[in-house]
Amino acid sequence: MTAIDPSIVAELPLFRDLSRDQIRDILDGAVSRRYPKGSNVFEQDGKAEYFFLLLNGHLRVGRLTPDGQQVVVRYIVTGDIFGIAMAIGRDTYPATATAIVESLALAWPSLAWPPLVAKYPALAAGTMQALGNRLQDVQARVVEMSTEEVERRVAHALLRLARQSGRKTERGIEIDFPISRQDVAEMTGTTLHTVSRILSAWENRGLVQGGRQQIILTDAHRLFLLAEGQSES
Repeated sequence: MTAIDPSIVAELPLFRDLSRDQIRDILDGAVSRRYPKGSNVFEQDGKAEYFFLLLNGHLRVGRLTPDGQQVVVRYIVTGDIFGIAMAIGRDTYPATATAIVESLALAWPSLAWPPLVAKYPALAAGTMQALGNRLQDVQARVVEMSTEEVERRVAHALLRLARQSGRKTERGIEIDFPISRQDVAEMTGTTLHTVSRILSAWENRGLVQGGRQQIILTDAHRLFLLAEGQSES
């Protein structure tokens, strides 16, 4: 098996406080895996045999509710550590992670997690910070779902995606992975029809541009004002 070069991950936030030898030691327990577009890295309620670090690509994390509704929990971008069920006291995955483009990840056996974080507290601290940020994001979405009208929820969702994986272009801030209107509906607890109506209206007002699985924020400031319930004037 070919050794993984530490320089591949050395600049990621999770590894910045570790030496090259420490990174090499951590990587010695990992294998690289490639996931074609549309394939699952793991499935909801499946046994959590591995945890992962995404090296390249994008993943969608979705959860099926007891009443059969599909909910998009979040998106995983390059540099994210994920699937650490053991860190939250689980032995199964709470959701399904699907590659929305061809993706490459490092995988470690879940049983390697306790000795790794015991040996490298910086790795544990970085992971806990990442999990804490995700928890804050989930809490914000719960508040939005409970208190905000649909249009504001959709605006918050697009702004959140743009912060996470936005790419500046001549037309505005492009969400840098394929995303459909159905995905947005599943993120915001509404219907495809409602999201399509909202995005079409926003296109007419110059707030966004859309295409096949593409969304560009052409006026992020006005979209922010809308998300916060403020006047655009």
